[in-house]
Amino acid sequence: MGVDSQEAVRQLQSLMREVDGPLKDTFQNVHQGYPLENMVRFLKAREWNVEKAHKMLMDSLQWRVENGIDNILTKPIIPNDLYRAVRDSQLVGVSGYTKQGLPVIAIGVGHSSYDKASVNYYIQSHIQMNEYRDRVVLPQASKKQGRYIGTCVKILDMTGLRFSQLNQIQLLSAISSIDDLNYPEKTETYFIVNAPRIFSACWKVVKPLLQERTRRKVQVIYGSAKDELLKIMDYASLPHFCKIVGSGSSRHSDNGIIDDCFSMDHTFHQQLYNYIKEQALLLESVGPIRQGSVHVTIPDQDPEEARIKHKIESELHKLGNQNGLVGSMNGLTVNGN
Repeated sequence: MGVDSQEAVRQLQSLMREVDGPLKDTFQNVHQGYPLENMVRFLKAREWNVEKAHKMLMDSLQWRVENGIDNILTKPIIPNDLYRAVRDSQLVGVSGYTKQGLPVIAIGVGHSSYDKASVNYYIQSHIQMNEYRDRVVLPQASKKQGRYIGTCVKILDMTGLRFSQLNQIQLLSAISSIDDLNYPEKTETYFIVNAPRIFSACWKVVKPLLQERTRRKVQVIYGSAKDELLKIMDYASLPHFCKIVGSGSSRHSDNGIIDDCFSMDHTFHQQLYNYIKEQALLLESVGPIRQGSVHVTIPDQDPEEARIKHKIESELHKLGNQNGLVGSMNGLTVNGN
C-alpha cells in the first residue's frame, strides 16, 4: 500500500473504533480476527475513498443485523430432498485449492437452471456458502498456510448458456448485488471458460465499462482452460468439467464422476450441510428447527453496477433480435425495471 492508502486505512480504523453494539458484534463475524484486512477490502471497492468505504461498510453491517446474517448458518434448507434439488439446479462448489492456498470455487453458469425451488432458497443457499467460506474455509486455509488468506479463485463454466435462461437475470442480479455490497474483493481471479457467442458478444460491450481493477481479475478462455489452470493449481484441484477431455459440460453426471464438486455428495457440500445442521442443533433448546426459506432484503444496486447490468440487458435484446428470439425475452426484467 502507498502512503495515501495507508492514511485511508488509518482514517477508516479511527471511524470503526466508534462502532458499538450489534454492529460491532457483526463486524467481528465479518473480519474473523483480521479487521485491518477486511477494512482494506471495502476501501479497495470504493477506490480508497474513506467516506464512501465507511458508508459501504456501515450499510453492510446494518444489512447483516437486520437480516440475521450472523445466524444464517444455523438455518438448514430442509428436508434433505429440497436441499439436493437446490444443489442440482444451482451448480457451485469448491473443487480444491491453488498452489498458493486459495480456495477454488467452480460455478456452472450455463447449466444452472434455478427452477427447483423458490428464489429465497437460492439466495439463502448462496449467502450460506459465502458465510461458510468466510468463517470456515478461509480461516482453515489461513491456518494451513501460516498467513492470511482472504480471497478465492472462481472458475465459471459457460457451457450451455442460452437465451432461454434469460429469466434468471433478476435472481442473478439480486445475488450480484448482495455480493458487490456485502462481500467485496473476495475473488482474486475469475476464469471464464467455455464461453459461447452469447457471452462473447456481451463481454465486448461490458469490458470497457469495468474499472481497470476489475478487468485485470477476469480471464476469458475459449475452452476448458486446463493448461492455463494447471499453472496455478494441481490436477486434483481442477473442477471436473476441466478434467474431462471434450466433455464441455459442467452438468451433473450420472456416469460415476466422483469428483463432481457440484454434487451434494461431494465432500465440500457434505461438510457444509453437516456444519449447518450441527449449528442448528445447538439452538434446539431455544426452539425447534423450522422448515422454510430465509427471507433476505436485497440491497439497492450500486448505480455503476446497475448501469453495467442494463447495458448487458440491452446487448441481449440486440442478440435476441438477430436470432429471432425476441419472443422468448418477453417479460425480462433486471431488478424490476
